[in-house]
Amino acid sequence: MDSNQYHQEYSNYDWILAVDAFTSIKTDYFNAFEDLKQYQQTCRDWIFGYLSYDLKNDTEALTSKNFDGLEFPDLFFFQPKKLFLAKGNQLEIQYLYCCDDEFETDWEEIKSVATDFETLDIKVNIQQRISAESYQEKVSKMLEHIHHGDLYEANFCMEFYAEKAQIEPVETFLKLNEISKPPFAVFFKNYKQFLLSASPERYLKKEGDLLISQPIKGTAKRFLDPIEDEESKNKLAADAKERAENIMITDLVRNDLSHTAQKGSVQVMELCGIYSFLQVHQMISTITSNLDTQYTAVDALRYTFPMGSMTGAPKISVMKIIEELEETKRGLYSGAVGYFTPEGDFDFNVVIRSILYNQQNQYLSFSVGSAITSLSIPENEYQECLLKAKAMFEVLK
Repeated sequence: MDSNQYHQEYSNYDWILAVDAFTSIKTDYFNAFEDLKQYQQTCRDWIFGYLSYDLKNDTEALTSKNFDGLEFPDLFFFQPKKLFLAKGNQLEIQYLYCCDDEFETDWEEIKSVATDFETLDIKVNIQQRISAESYQEKVSKMLEHIHHGDLYEANFCMEFYAEKAQIEPVETFLKLNEISKPPFAVFFKNYKQFLLSASPERYLKKEGDLLISQPIKGTAKRFLDPIEDEESKNKLAADAKERAENIMITDLVRNDLSHTAQKGSVQVMELCGIYSFLQVHQMISTITSNLDTQYTAVDALRYTFPMGSMTGAPKISVMKIIEELEETKRGLYSGAVGYFTPEGDFDFNVVIRSILYNQQNQYLSFSVGSAITSLSIPENEYQECLLKAKAMFEVLK
């Protein structure tokens, strides 16, 4: 996990490396949050892993029937044997007792690892699951739902994929991270399953009883020319549609947090702030609450998952319509990757701007989406998807 030294108020570490599973939990969506709660409370240690989008089927009467080429488990967490935590000029190293005698050997190996990955051996033929015409037709159907009052905002996604794909996952991640430098980058490997994530978005963080959510809604292009770039940034800040998207999701997150919050503790700390990344400008809001003592850390995740920025509102109605119109099971895309501390705190990102790869069946996938509101123009939403896909195409071309 790499923050790329991006300046943010709620950061604990510059980067974290967790290696080798001492214990782990892998399950489908059924009873997943309860299983995770028991695992986390039994370990009472650092655990790292992910929540796939399809855990929605655990919390609501929903299903996921679309095509799944990746075949990842719905939930996976592990207790690492070895942990490296970096902040500023300090590096903290923790080894479990069962392997603390391996440190010196590991350190020599770390120092000898080559870091020059200029030439990538990539063999992929990227295809588009939904054509431009079909995407715009589906957005038009979303607009019909909005006009009928079924929803007022929906995050609609489409997949780019490659079969018989051959990539070098570590090198591909380093390239993706280098051209994006986001604050929530993750390289995750579970046997032959890989997540290469250049995510700019935090889903939820717990620090003591404080919960922090930072949804992203609103995207604008970056330009090499400083004047053009500043104009793009200012246009995003003033865009009525983008602000409406962000405010609707901010309100949804406030409602989600209220389920586990101490009375009167839900606050919007920043509304529609503009943040710049290497690829795009983004509009981000920050909402906080204080967790009521009757709820656990996993409860805080259960009552807010999936994150509102990747669903829309009202949440359950939107998720049903999304399932009908999208053609791929989201899986880990638009889920979350993160960790729990021994004290029960946690920090999770949103899995966007990410490449997913099953090395065993050689299936590669990345998905992008945009928020559909009553002001949406289908062609513009399609172009926003292509903008968000730019970094993945650049790495894989």
